[in-house]
Parts: sequence; structure tokens; C-alpha cells
Amino acid sequence: MPAKAEAAAGFAPCASAASIECATVAVPLDRTGALPGTVSLHVERSVPPTGASRGVMLLLAGGPGQPNANVFGLAQSAAGLRTLFPGYTLATYDVRGTGASDPLSCPALQSLLQSSDEQQSAKLVGDCGALLPDSRRFYSTRDHAEDIDAVRQALGVDRIALYGTSYGTKLEMAYALEFPDHVDRLLLDSVVPPEGHGPFGTDTLQAIPGALAQYCENSRCKAATPDFAGEVVALANRLGATPLRGSILVGAGSTRTQRLDGYQFLSLVVDADLNPGVAAELPAAVHAALHGEPRPLLRLEQLDTAGSLSADSLNAALFAATTCDDGGLPWQSDVPVAARQSLLDSAVAALPAGSTGPFGPWATAIGDAAFCQFWPAEPPSSPLVVHPLPDVPALVLAGGRDTRTPAAGAAEVAARFPHGHLIVVPGIGHSVLGADASGCAVRAVVDWMHGASTFTQCTRPRDIVSPLEAFPGSVGALRATGRLPGRVGRTATAVLRTIREAGAIWAASQFGLGSVTGPIAGVYGGHIAPAGADRFTLVRYTVIPGVQVSGSLSVDKTDWLYPFRFAGIVSVGGAKAAAGRVHVDRHRIQGNLGGRVLNVAVG
Repeated sequence: MPAKAEAAAGFAPCASAASIECATVAVPLDRTGALPGTVSLHVERSVPPTGASRGVMLLLAGGPGQPNANVFGLAQSAAGLRTLFPGYTLATYDVRGTGASDPLSCPALQSLLQSSDEQQSAKLVGDCGALLPDSRRFYSTRDHAEDIDAVRQALGVDRIALYGTSYGTKLEMAYALEFPDHVDRLLLDSVVPPEGHGPFGTDTLQAIPGALAQYCENSRCKAATPDFAGEVVALANRLGATPLRGSILVGAGSTRTQRLDGYQFLSLVVDADLNPGVAAELPAAVHAALHGEPRPLLRLEQLDTAGSLSADSLNAALFAATTCDDGGLPWQSDVPVAARQSLLDSAVAALPAGSTGPFGPWATAIGDAAFCQFWPAEPPSSPLVVHPLPDVPALVLAGGRDTRTPAAGAAEVAARFPHGHLIVVPGIGHSVLGADASGCAVRAVVDWMHGASTFTQCTRPRDIVSPLEAFPGSVGALRATGRLPGRVGRTATAVLRTIREAGAIWAASQFGLGSVTGPIAGVYGGHIAPAGADRFTLVRYTVIPGVQVSGSLSVDKTDWLYPFRFAGIVSVGGAKAAAGRVHVDRHRIQGNLGGRVLNVAVG
């Protein structure tokens, strides 16, 4: 018989935080017993709450590959999470292959996981699989689900509640399918179905137009584009046929040639559902690219893929091992790599009409099949059996403009639970509880934890970053701010537009998955230097030809926080500007431009 998991000597205060208890749980590497060895799982839990206990809530992050303990940081977050889950002891663990649970390592893939080059990514995945030992085949979602039951036993409870985000929802449902009698309740945020998304990303491709239309509803993007979704589709198919290349500025003034094909562009569009800075910049950048000015879009692509992603954020080797071992690909796992291309091509050709939405067959490259094409052949494993989900309380959260885990899939999953409830927050992208600034989703979770079966419909919260206006070709194309005359009025408008665009780029750097350090070049010159969690510095920053803006700005927190607006003193120069120095904030621009004193309200 396979070995059973054994808990460590017991929980004790963690070395890093005495307010949290830690333990190590040893589990078999291979539960069939054919391959010897164990994996040490790092487990953390909060000190049990006072009063009547409702049990344990296990927290699962996404990926696959995010180290749960690092993502949730119970020492810092336990107090806030207890308001969501009153009466529950909070627990989490690093899934095998991540964090402090015997992490896997593929340095080349880790350093370039955010690469938007499809062929390079696939090659690095294959190289990673070859680098890892034969035990790489024991990191599937089913293996992780069986680990959860070992963690449950170590926590000393018969039933466990689970809260997962993104891939974490797939994992918690996998556990519920394998161990239904040990499930208390399930909270699922941004749902990945138990079967996964399929090999070609068709749910995402079908969801993109509607999600983009919702982002721009009520004319939010009218100053940038008359039809954001339509322009994305047109540009994507154009780039799918003919990639774009162009020279852009990077850093503090260097240049580089940036390439953008259809796959890379759709990857950028999907990233926007998790990054409000990219989302705000994208409509104007797409419109400019379609009309002959690609530099804003090429710069945004470079910024989105420039940051390094550490294994503390997402372990690339585990991401590949789990994704490629979960199956559902156009080939069985033991099919030689050399034979897979023809199988992939045949499967794409056999897709029913409409499977890829408004995009051509090239767009299937965003799915797992292209990513895993070169993963080494390995013996077939026992797949997770998908059958009816257990009759337990289940609350499903979805963002209305989420493209990586679309709301349509969340609705289908919620309907599979006899007592499932669905909350859709309009205008929100991926990871609802983290992105919904209105608090509607949090209130729904609290009500559900107290037994509610009906919920107030959520309305769209304020944007964190407002969609930008179109990139103008010149200062002369701008309207004057207020009633300021000619060049002075247009320069004032240019300053405000420059600051808001810089704010979107700053937000893109702050909300990105990878760490972006150092200066970020303007479209036409100068740079922005992020200077912390709420401020940045501009050095002759230029996004409108002939207008340079320099100075330090910070988030203006007066009145309200969202959408972000910025306050500070900046100097203005450039061949097309009325030079001067002004103070800007959420409400006014004041100072001197071109020798004229100004003090006017801004929208």
C-alpha cells in the first residue's frame, strides 16, 4: 500500500512571525509507491480564534506555482481575513514544488516566463522539463489535491473549508471531487473549471470582445476610440498575419526594436484584466497603432513583459510541470515530442466554427497546447475524474471583464453546485476580491459566511485608473483647458494629459506581476522613475511631441482615491510648449505658462 502522510511533531510559532504557527508535513512523492521519496510541505496557520470555532479555512493562491504562504502572508493579513471568515482558523501551505515545499527550479524559464514570444516560451518549457528529474510527473493538480488531504489531517480536522483564487479554484474543486466528505464549504474567486480551460484558450478568445466592450461601457473610452473591442479584433488579426516591428525608447533614453505579433498582442490584452494601468493605456494605444503610430503600443508591450518574475511570486518550473501534466492536450503524455505538431495542427483544423471567436486559428497559440508542445514525453498518469460536485455551500465570484477566467465559465461552474451562488462584479477583471474597490464582493462573502442565500447585485465600482484620451499627433490638435488662450491653453491641456498618461504607466509598473525597476521612457523622450507605492518623478517626460514635463508627483488622496489623480509641481518645456511652472492636483492647475498666470479648474 502507498505510504500515508505523516505530520511533523506539531505546530509551533514560525521563525519569521510568532503570531503564526508553522509545521512541516511529509507526503509521498509518488503515491503509487513506484518511485520512492517524500516531499516536505510547509504549512502555516493562524492562532485559533477565541470563542466557538467553525473550523479551518484553507487559502489557495493561483498560478499554478504561486507559493501560498508568501502570497497570503498570514502574519500581516490574518486580521483582515478574519472579517471575511469569522470563527475560522486560517491556514495555507506551499504546494509541492513551490516556496518552502521543496521548490522546483528552471532558472532560464524563470527569468523569461513573462516572455511574450510563443516559440521561445515553448522551447524554454521543453528545456525545463528535460532539466527536471523524472519525478516531474508527480506535480499534477491531482497530486496537489491529495496533498491537501494530508494537510487537513495535520491540521486535525475532519472537514475543511477552502478559498481559492484563479488556479486555486481548480485545485479546491479537485479536492472536493477526490474527498467530498471532507469539504465544509468552497469560496471560488475567478474560476478555472475542474477540466481546465482546454488546450486552445477558446473560452478566452470568445470572451475578449464582450469583456472589452464592458470595460468601455457608458462611453468610458470614447475619447480614445469609437470601438475598443472592434479595434482590438482588427489589430489582432492584422498582427496575426503580419507582425509589427518598430523602434521605441527604453530606460532613460536608449532605443530598441520591439516586435509585436498577434499572440503577443492578445497576451497583452489578457494581462490588462489584472493590471489597471495597462487597461487604461490600451484603448488609446490600440487606436494609435491602427492609425499609423505604433510606438505607444510597442512601449506598453515592452513594459508588460520587461519585469522579472521571482519564484517567490510564481515558480515557473512548477507552473510548467502542473500545466503540462494535467492533460487535456491534443496528444497523450507518452506521445513523442516530434509527433505533436501534426496532432496540434489537426486538432486546430477540426475546431467547430466560432471556437476562436472573431480571431483566426493563429490565436489558439494562447492555449496550453502550444505552451506544452515540447514538454518531455512521460508515462500516462491517472487523470482526475470529473463527476458531480458535492452538495456543499459554494460562492463563486467573477469579474465582468475578466478574460483569463471569463464570467461565462464561472456561471457554468456555479450551476454545477446544488447550493451554488454566483456574484458577478461589472467592470472588474481578474481576482475579484483584490480588484473590487467598492467592497461589494467582500460584503457578499461576509453575508454568505453568515448563511445568506440572496445577495445584493453589485454595481460597477470606480475605475482605479481612468481610460486615457487618444494620443494626439501634435499640441495643435488639442483643445485648450478652460478659457486660456491659444498656445497657453493647449499647453495646459498637454500637461494634464501627460501627467495622466504617466500615472497610467506608473500604475502599470506597480500592478504588474513582475518587478519593474529603473526608469521607463516616454513615447517621444524623457522618462518616468517610479519612486514608491504612491509617487513618481518625471524627467522631460514626453508623450505629446514638443511638450516636456518634469517634476515629482504623488497620488492625490484628497476627497477620494479612485480613479487615481496626481498632485505636484512640474516644470514645462519643449519646442511646442508655452514654458513655465505649474502646480496640479485633482481639481486645479495653477501657476505660470508662457508668462501668463493661470488658475483654472480641471475635469
